[in-house]
Amino acid sequence: MNRVIGLITCNYASTNMEIANDVRPIASMPFLGRYRLVDFPLSNMVNSDISTVGVIMPFNYRSLIDHLGSGKDWNLDRKSGGLFILPGSAFGTSHAGARFLLRDLISNKPYLERTDAEYVLLSTSNFVFNSDLTELLDQHLESDADITMMTYTTRYNDRDVVGVELDGDRVVKTHNGVQRGDEASLDCFIIKRDLLIDMLDWYRATDYLDLFEALHADYNRVKVRTFHFEGHVASIFSKNSYYQANMELLNPMPANELFTPERSIKTKAHDTAPAKFEIGSKVSNSTISAGCRIRGSVTGSILGRNVIIERGAVVRDSIVMEGCIVKEGSVVEHAIVDRSNVIPAGTELRGTSEEILIQRKNNKRVA
Repeated sequence: MNRVIGLITCNYASTNMEIANDVRPIASMPFLGRYRLVDFPLSNMVNSDISTVGVIMPFNYRSLIDHLGSGKDWNLDRKSGGLFILPGSAFGTSHAGARFLLRDLISNKPYLERTDAEYVLLSTSNFVFNSDLTELLDQHLESDADITMMTYTTRYNDRDVVGVELDGDRVVKTHNGVQRGDEASLDCFIIKRDLLIDMLDWYRATDYLDLFEALHADYNRVKVRTFHFEGHVASIFSKNSYYQANMELLNPMPANELFTPERSIKTKAHDTAPAKFEIGSKVSNSTISAGCRIRGSVTGSILGRNVIIERGAVVRDSIVMEGCIVKEGSVVEHAIVDRSNVIPAGTELRGTSEEILIQRKNNKRVA
């Protein structure tokens, strides 16, 4: 895949992600106790032998840069190619959800111009999936497509996912919002580099739009075809979809489909001691990360690194992020507890399966 460079756009927000936006971008949201969402598109590219990847930063970039570092954990700390940290623009509230904001792509045109690669593979970080992207390139080369877009069949209704209307395998229209069973975009597509540069010139006057918004009037002259992905997919645009995407991986079937030995999902390495389960602790159907100390009860939950569950504390159907302490006698149920929180002794944090409770980093609850 030396003919391809990667570009991951992270400069967007979702009004439904209360645990992102203000404290971290969606791309650096913790996932399954160990990963960050950006790990999935980045690993897909690296596992497909793409050795040059640019990441467009959001305004709240600190946690994302801290996670990516030099790119060494993805073998991108190299003299030729490697990881490129690219600036994002101020998108304004009206276009905060534009995942392929033209202004970001135009301002980073030098990244596209200073390479000999023929193709650019673009992706966001809202979708969790594991794919061999060489298959996408092969289909693109065999077809007459200008753009080949990865699509999937949706499992849930979602107003933030981009639906795709097809004539055969050719895209004739896209729209925001999907119903269960619809064909939808995975926010991942491949395009010839020269064509992408030309398109940035075509749409320069409307740089406040998403690339696919600008394309609406041009589907008759730009051939956009689809590559249908059959594997496990989770879309993450809200607290409920984030919670669901984590929790469904406690089931071995989707977990085994997502995490395969031949295409490992890479992440930042932490030299952390193994989890410790003390006498009297009870743990079932849960993911417990390194560094945790469990003295209480954990059921159907996901714990990040270095979480302490004290004796008599109960955690059920919840996500507890890195560095939290759940004190003696506390109950956490159907909740997302952001990192470095201390839940006082005897406290009850209870949401429901329909309305997940959020404990933010600053200890403010969001129902």
